Amino acid sequence: MTNHKSPFRIFIGFDTSEVVAYHVCCQSIILKSSVPVSFTQLSLNLIKGIYNRTRDPLQSTDFSFSRFLVPYLSGYEGWSLFIDGDMLVRSDIAELISLCDDAYSAMTCQHDYIPNSSTKFLNNTQTKYVKKNWSSVILFNNSHCRNLTPDYVNTATGLELHQFKWLDDEKKIGNLPLTWNWLVGEYPFDDRVKLAHFTLGGPYFDEFAHTDFSDEWRGTLSQVIYPRKIHRS
Repeated sequence: MTNHKSPFRIFIGFDTSEVVAYHVCCQSIILKSSVPVSFTQLSLNLIKGIYNRTRDPLQSTDFSFSRFLVPYLSGYEGWSLFIDGDMLVRSDIAELISLCDDAYSAMTCQHDYIPNSSTKFLNNTQTKYVKKNWSSVILFNNSHCRNLTPDYVNTATGLELHQFKWLDDEKKIGNLPLTWNWLVGEYPFDDRVKLAHFTLGGPYFDEFAHTDFSDEWRGTLSQVIYPRKIHRS
């Protein structure tokens, strides 16, 4: 494990059609974290001049490819975490951070599944490929990811990026427990899940209002909108 002496950097995907998802995701981390963290919103308007890739017709979110800029945005130093915005963190993020292993260049939850449907939220196409959803939670060992330059991220194919072909050695991908990227609607309900990923669509869409963990998500949303009063003595 690597020692972390400053707030751990967390980059969260931000999509203009799922703004509320980002804020609830952040709040879910804040509520349970036992270590200091810093958040960077991967919003396209904040990385103009760095990210200039034309939107791909198969791209379902604004951050489909910009996530691979995390090592560059981290100065290729230390470790950083990327997670999709449509997630609810249900455990102390320090548990995930503690899994950082310097033997690896990147660490992911290595799903082995075929999506059940051909579409997902907002009628976006559900693309199917090897290593599907591996890139929705990534611990980047930034100094090992120098191939992820802005030029490369702006020009590489989607499969080159999402299948980690930018790594010199595929054995350098560490395996994280699936409970840190549990695919809601694809995997059965399990209350022990540490991170629920609303990959098909979150409770902020009417058609997914009653999906697994939706009540818990709304409970976290209520704390964003109506924060508890702080009682001072």
